[in-house]
Amino acid sequence: MTSRIELNGANFIESDERHGTARSLFWPWAAGNVSFLALSYGSFFLGFGISFWQATFAAAVGTVGSFVLVGISSLAGKRANAPTLTLSRAAFGVKGNVLPGFLSYLIFVGWETVLVSLATLAFQTVFIRIGHINPNLSAIIGFVVAAGLTIFGGVLGFKTIMRLQRWLTLATILLTIGYVALTAHSIKWTLVSHIHHGNFQAFVGAVIFGITGIGLGWVNSAADYSRYLPRNTSSKAVVGWTVFGASVVPVLLVIYGSALAGSSSELNSKIAADPIGALTTLLPTWYLVPFALVAVLGLIGGSILDLYSSGIALVTIGLPVKRHIAASIDGAIMTLGTIYIVWIKKDFFGPFQGFLITLGVPIAVWSAIFVADVLLRKTDYAEEELFAPQGRYGAWNMRSTTLLIIGSIVGWGFVTNTFASWLSWQGYFMSLIGGKTGSWAFANVGIIFALVIGFLGHILLSRNEIRKQEGRNG
Repeated sequence: MTSRIELNGANFIESDERHGTARSLFWPWAAGNVSFLALSYGSFFLGFGISFWQATFAAAVGTVGSFVLVGISSLAGKRANAPTLTLSRAAFGVKGNVLPGFLSYLIFVGWETVLVSLATLAFQTVFIRIGHINPNLSAIIGFVVAAGLTIFGGVLGFKTIMRLQRWLTLATILLTIGYVALTAHSIKWTLVSHIHHGNFQAFVGAVIFGITGIGLGWVNSAADYSRYLPRNTSSKAVVGWTVFGASVVPVLLVIYGSALAGSSSELNSKIAADPIGALTTLLPTWYLVPFALVAVLGLIGGSILDLYSSGIALVTIGLPVKRHIAASIDGAIMTLGTIYIVWIKKDFFGPFQGFLITLGVPIAVWSAIFVADVLLRKTDYAEEELFAPQGRYGAWNMRSTTLLIIGSIVGWGFVTNTFASWLSWQGYFMSLIGGKTGSWAFANVGIIFALVIGFLGHILLSRNEIRKQEGRNG
């Protein structure tokens, strides 16, 4: 097993290890985003008070738009053959990058824990309905499968992930088609087509939900999977295959999920309480085991990517261990977190989602800064100097750090976070646009403000410095 473990971490990939084509990016991004959770998202989109057609458009715009950012970030990996959070040092400084690196690490660990927990609970729900296995035992089996495959892929690294994700994608898509075939009769287009249109603010809120809930969280790992490509790989192909692989199935599943939820108010309400388990109520008993497989495999595809990138994040912020050791540490944290959520603190999901939304604001600022930095740079990164605080990128870039702080302050001021009482401090600027109960209350436009501040701010404040770093005039 040791010989199969990827030994690369925060370093640049040597030319003799760069191989493959842009098309290979389809598999990890498809596997990471083919999940029954996307079906449940259809209900969440309708929850903004919009029609089926508005939900369809919002899902397409939010998902594709957010993955365009992921695609652009993937260009950095192809151009420089290093992980995202190593290349982020060019924008934040070699030491200053610890702040966004730590925030990214928390996001990775949070989501991998949530995905494995959902996979465990999905397994438990299925076998409770079948009635032949003790609920606690079924949860343990689901946990062992989900956590085991996640740690296996995340620790072994890139080559294992690329092989594993191909089969996870194919199996998940095939079983999902089976689910659609067995539930299509549940769609009542008369009810779906008569769902009232929502106002503009509600539609904007749904689009922002698509951006933050589906694609934005992947920006900080985008280059981790494109860094093994040869530098002469087509940039358009890198962006295109990343966006296509990550977007096509989630968009279709959200649309189908919206149709299912719009056809049944009972299903719609159940999804809010049990996103994966509620979907089993439409299935015949004989398909519950395949459903458990597709639910677990779909969630595992995303958790593997998160665990892999969280290990890299730990290394880039300075933990003095090899990548696979860091991934093993994250696997242990994920295991403890899942046990806590599933068996100890069963009402933990609400507050934890609020915690992830809170982190999503500074991650949005960082994502915009990084994307702007990638677009501004016209030449290759100075590889050695990304590891040298005295080099051209410096130890701390206070312009970017200040942007991150300002963007976060503004962003938090324009989001309404009701998942936990200790997060109610957010939304302190909402009085400027109608208050926390007004028409913009749940649009979470603070995410858009955070993206704009990060993107335009970095262009305005850093373009001249980047020209100097690259030896360009004017």
